[in-house]
Amino acid sequence: MGITRSDIYTDEQNRIATVAKAIGHPARVAILQHIIKTRSCICGDLVDEIGLAQPTISQHLKELKNIGIIKGNIEGTSVCYCIDDTTWKEYRDLLGLFFESHNPSDEDCC
Repeated sequence: MGITRSDIYTDEQNRIATVAKAIGHPARVAILQHIIKTRSCICGDLVDEIGLAQPTISQHLKELKNIGIIKGNIEGTSVCYCIDDTTWKEYRDLLGLFFESHNPSDEDCC
């Protein structure tokens, strides 16, 4: 397998790709939606809510935590996760600018 040539792309392009990859799994989208809906959650709640095994949920949480979109606090034997508001806004703005860069016109190009 070849090495990814991320050095030939801009920092912004690499950042967009990293965020898109991290949220590009439906389970991670469901996890984020559940955290947003409940304002916080305990990993065990996610197993019941999402319907995946604990190790699978933990792996998805790890990927989301790696990009900083969620943060967690240890409470006894559980970890309570929530959205990192600063990172969420950064990614919302980054993806918003990317999608707003295309201005659809009345003319169909294809």
